[in-house]
Amino acid sequence: MSADPGLQRAVRRNTALLATSTAVTSATLQLVAALASTTFVLATGYEGLLGLGPAIFLASSAFAALPAGRAMDRVGRVPVIATGFALGTVGTTVTGLSVGAESGLGVVVGFALIGIASGTVLLARAAAGDMYPPERRARGISLVLFGSVFGAILGPAVFGPIFSGRELTPDSLVFPWIAAGGFTIAGLVLVLCVRPDPKKIGEQLFPAAEGVAPAPAAPLRELIRRPGVPSALLAAFSSFGVMVAVMNLTGYAVVHEHGHAQSSVFPIIGAHVFGMFALVLFIGQIVDRFGGNVVLVAGLALEGVSCLGLAWAEGVWATAALLFGLGLGWNLAFVAATTALVNRTAVSERGRLVGFSDLSSGLVGASLALSGGWILQAYGVGALAVGATVVALLPALFLARSFVSPPRRPVGEAA
Repeated sequence: MSADPGLQRAVRRNTALLATSTAVTSATLQLVAALASTTFVLATGYEGLLGLGPAIFLASSAFAALPAGRAMDRVGRVPVIATGFALGTVGTTVTGLSVGAESGLGVVVGFALIGIASGTVLLARAAAGDMYPPERRARGISLVLFGSVFGAILGPAVFGPIFSGRELTPDSLVFPWIAAGGFTIAGLVLVLCVRPDPKKIGEQLFPAAEGVAPAPAAPLRELIRRPGVPSALLAAFSSFGVMVAVMNLTGYAVVHEHGHAQSSVFPIIGAHVFGMFALVLFIGQIVDRFGGNVVLVAGLALEGVSCLGLAWAEGVWATAALLFGLGLGWNLAFVAATTALVNRTAVSERGRLVGFSDLSSGLVGASLALSGGWILQAYGVGALAVGATVVALLPALFLARSFVSPPRRPVGEAA
């Protein structure tokens, strides 16, 4: 890293601000995970389509990721991420007002806006990758993601008491959704304080990543064929798809399949988010040290085992423990996959490749949520758990074949 102490201070300050913004993001997403299915059913009356609510959110998030990534490569990271937080504020407000009015169309619009916001804000990890050298890049990404640990505490602390002892009705959902807009406003303010833009920092600190003479960014079709990228994408698709589908359907299953109170969902989702990010700093160090497909396979395997356990778990704490394992497995695969994608791209390319990964992962997640909602309604939690296990373990077995392959050098790293 450059010896310029001012730039080093900027990296530390930007990392702290981005990490704090992920905390408020994760608190908002816990509300989505806990209530998306229930909100959709109460607003529309279509219980057989309970997976459609999460699917709308996930599909919107997916479709936003690639154009947002391209925009980040053109205009910088901060303006795009800030726009995501602004859209999130509008989306939570629209959702709250619409569920109170029992307007299914309004809820769909609100979910779509929240999804677009999520898909955009999640690209903050590319901004983290800009500011750190290849040998410390996973650690830098982990520092930003670590902020979500505090969101895991904040979400249940804020939303749990709101639902304690209350009957779940459309009117009771208005205030929580509108209140979530306060989190997104806080995220917007935090991101606007990030300066200089991480993209500019990356261009200044690591010009060698693009070669001695800067070259134009490669097209996406070339990026996805680079060595190591297909494996990282496969792991990202499967790990994210399984994680978000099961996470978004668990809230409905806990209340309607197992008969627990709505307030009990938030400790479960909080445990899941805690698993997603609590150990991320250690995982970043593990990825930096070992790299390769080992961490990807370990993450997918842990996800599969955790999903399978849901076929038998009915208690709140047992479900919370399994959701913690699901989150931890995703964390392993997510950090390893993101690091691999960032390492194989130059600063002017990584937004679009990470955006493509999020686009495809989100579409997989939306498809699994929609089909999983139908399976849950028709056949119960056991069938959903087994199906999610298969989707996680098949790619793990495929990727395990490449353990003997030598590690690839990041783009721009000296031979």
